[in-house]
Amino acid sequence: MEILKSGLNVSDEILGTFAPIIVYWLYSGIYVMLGSLESYRLHTRKEEDEKNLVPKTDVVKGVLLQQAVQAVVATMLFAVTGSENSALPQPASLVILARQFFVAMVVLDTWQYFMHRYMHHNKFLYRHIHSQHHRLVVPYAFGALYNHPLEGLILDTVGGALSFLVSGMSPRASIFFFSFATLKTIDDHCGLWLPGNLFHLFFRNNSAYHDIHHQLYGNKYNFSQPFFVTWDRILGTYMPYSIEKRAAGGLEARPCKECKEN
Repeated sequence: MEILKSGLNVSDEILGTFAPIIVYWLYSGIYVMLGSLESYRLHTRKEEDEKNLVPKTDVVKGVLLQQAVQAVVATMLFAVTGSENSALPQPASLVILARQFFVAMVVLDTWQYFMHRYMHHNKFLYRHIHSQHHRLVVPYAFGALYNHPLEGLILDTVGGALSFLVSGMSPRASIFFFSFATLKTIDDHCGLWLPGNLFHLFFRNNSAYHDIHHQLYGNKYNFSQPFFVTWDRILGTYMPYSIEKRAAGGLEARPCKECKEN
């Protein structure tokens, strides 16, 4: 189970552990550079600086801590499942891989929806744990994984482990799935509404959808993450929105009037 990369043998397990971390910082770095595109921002730079309640240095430290925990758990998970997986031939069919990806997406979405929603409705958990993520009233790309360490463990790490185990994907397949999930999570927090964004074409759960959730009026809506909006629609927590131009320039995600009044 090894891949030849630049003359070095790097195991799929190592790539599955560290590729999403590398992808996180590379992709969020691209969005940092694109942040100067004021006409596509959902909030102004002034709002980002004034409304957010945590300095960016603390956000970086928090994300690195969560990624360290994820790396440890991933290493342990691959160690436990590795002997079983190595004894079986790895499926190469695109149909099987597509099924595994879909199952993993559904499992991750389901786990995160109900855990995320519960952390909002339980006052103790919100005050002491989940509110840390909502210090970013104006989300930005490299703050996507800024959470309380316990929340990061429960929502992201445990949710990722469950999606890996239930889907039955191999460590090699997990490289691509978790890298893709990382790209999607960053995109949801990027704070930009860029034309031609493929994520917006294929997913209703996007940067504007999640921006609504980070605002005070949307705090009890749009819990779904990171892929679909299915559970929000089924359970009545879906808040529709429109993208409007701000008078001072840029864009804004605005909820429908009826939802905002409720």
